[in-house]
Amino acid sequence: MNNDTGPASPFQRLVRWAITPPQSYGVYLVALVLIFTASFYAGTLKPKHTPAPPPVTAPSPPRS
Repeated sequence: MNNDTGPASPFQRLVRWAITPPQSYGVYLVALVLIFTASFYAGTLKPKHTPAPPPVTAPSPPRS
């Protein structure tokens, strides 16, 4: 059984580069900033308000 897998894909090379110690600190900080920014932006969004339906009123009984 050979472990010869051939050339690595560009994604595998990128992951291998990103998990080496100097780059991993930067990747971690960039991920933190992106998550913070996305959650802050999502928190500032205003929900869409739909108009409330008119109140339902029952007809009053006829007065005699």
